[in-house]
Amino acid sequence: MASSWTGRRVRLRAIEPDDWTAFARFADDDGRGGSRLDLPRSAESYRAWAKEQAVAKWDDDRFRLAVETTATRELVGTVGSHRTGSRSGWFEFDVTIGADHRRQGYGAEAVALLMRFMFAERRYHKCLAVVFAHNEASLALTRRLGFTEEGRLREHVFFAGRHHDLVMMGMLANEFDQRHTMSEP
Repeated sequence: MASSWTGRRVRLRAIEPDDWTAFARFADDDGRGGSRLDLPRSAESYRAWAKEQAVAKWDDDRFRLAVETTATRELVGTVGSHRTGSRSGWFEFDVTIGADHRRQGYGAEAVALLMRFMFAERRYHKCLAVVFAHNEASLALTRRLGFTEEGRLREHVFFAGRHHDLVMMGMLANEFDQRHTMSEP
């Protein structure tokens, strides 16, 4: 293993300003698990976002990293910690993999690398994932990683003309270590 940020399939790295074209393409991907509809964005807004991300400072362990393949160094998605409860020791992650690269193990490995860092280096105790109940692919991913369903927020989010449930998935640091080990990907 070359670094803590590199696995067999993916390497996590900082977002670079030139990555904006890939992020624009990911946003245009079809079949995003029925997520809410966002307003169209200009190319300039993606350029500005990528430039901001390239120089962003970590704020309370909230950050976003690019996911690229180890084989071709192609940018295939992002993974990040976007909410934290540092007093209680929990963090919430999100992962996005471009449509052409899904179901190839990139998302699972990226999340495992992120979790290993947050548990082993940042001393968090619990990882949370909040998933739309109808997003079977994301629910399957979290279950494969070893997450447990902890609850359901009924009709919690409104989009596409109706309310949708959110499923709360969780994994404790010791559960992660039993399945994935803290020391290696």
